[in-house]
Amino acid sequence: MSDSPPAIVSVKPVTLSAPDRGEDLQVRVSAPVTGDDLPVLVFSHGYGWSMNGYAPLADHWAAQGFMVIQPTHLDSRTLAIPHEDPRFPQMWRFRVADLKHVLDELDVLEASVPGLAGRVDHDRIAVAGHSWGAQTASTLLGARVLDSDGVPGEDLSDPRVKAGILLALTGLGDSLTPFAAEQLPFMRPSFTTMTTPALIVAGDHDDSPLSTRGPDWFTDPYTYSPGDKTLLTLFDAEHSLGGIPGYEVAETTDENPARVSLLQQLTTAFLRSALHPEDTDWQAAVTALDQVPSPLGKLESK
Repeated sequence: MSDSPPAIVSVKPVTLSAPDRGEDLQVRVSAPVTGDDLPVLVFSHGYGWSMNGYAPLADHWAAQGFMVIQPTHLDSRTLAIPHEDPRFPQMWRFRVADLKHVLDELDVLEASVPGLAGRVDHDRIAVAGHSWGAQTASTLLGARVLDSDGVPGEDLSDPRVKAGILLALTGLGDSLTPFAAEQLPFMRPSFTTMTTPALIVAGDHDDSPLSTRGPDWFTDPYTYSPGDKTLLTLFDAEHSLGGIPGYEVAETTDENPARVSLLQQLTTAFLRSALHPEDTDWQAAVTALDQVPSPLGKLESK
């Protein structure tokens, strides 16, 4: 009997017209070959990546029954937009708009994959992201960006989104290095209104050059957001969390397939139970982690 994972199909690029951003929006759509009532998971990549990255997560989620949507943001190296481009200071806003755009065009994206039409549950939608992508996703969950006076900006949350996975999401802006404070003014989040349920993942060896704080900076999104949040702290994990952008790529400084496997299992279980309250996968996964003699991480919830 074979233990091979379920077959998936991916289509790329699906091109969505987006005149306001100056480039059409390129999207990759992945889904299992079989199954109905598939929930939707929109994934926002980290700085410089594209729809082609994060296969260890995207392919796994698709195989486990999700329609996975991966837009290529304007900061992608595949587009080579220079820092001098007038769009660059507002790049974080274009990223948020990209996620909302794909949700607006779900019917088009669903129709782009042969055999997918009619198999997607448009009422069960989650977002996920890594690094800058996690900040992008968090905005749809209710996080806001503070202005220079510390006043929260507009609410860009999206009621269509029922849950989130925030991987290596940067913390508060009060400990930014001078370079980060000057070049990345949007990295001043407020999490007090991030009310949508989310799993926040932090590596306890993720020491960012953008902050003077150290790895605990990445736990701020959990500490300063309201309840219905869970924090997964991965032991010895750096910013790539074991290799989620891809194995043997430059960004993966802490390659660890076991760590990525744990992330695959826990994120899938969290999403299933968040989108289907009757589902017991998450509680089973929490219990299983508690019973491991030498766990790769720890969970806490509020």
